Amino acid sequence: MKLMVLSGALMLGLLSTQPVNAASIYAGQARAAAVCSQCHGIKTPSADAPFPPLAGRDFAYLKSALEQYRDKTRKNDIMNALAGSLSDDDIANVAAYYAEIKP
Repeated sequence: MKLMVLSGALMLGLLSTQPVNAASIYAGQARAAAVCSQCHGIKTPSADAPFPPLAGRDFAYLKSALEQYRDKTRKNDIMNALAGSLSDDDIANVAAYYAEIKP
């Protein structure tokens, strides 16, 4: 019995350290569909689009880039305007969504 409780506690501890959960991925999917996918696509942008694909990118990179665009420490008029409306949760959710997609 003690072993089961210990293993359950370890599992809960391991699961709680993950930055991504299903709710955040679904929230990120909704936000990405409404805003990001217009230029970046879901898996890939259109062939003639000058925008980089986001699918499969590293979560930390995507989160950092969106925060920088929102805070205007990374300059791009379009991205500064779009990311300016994102909350910390929105940014984490979008980053989680795109990071989970297999290109």
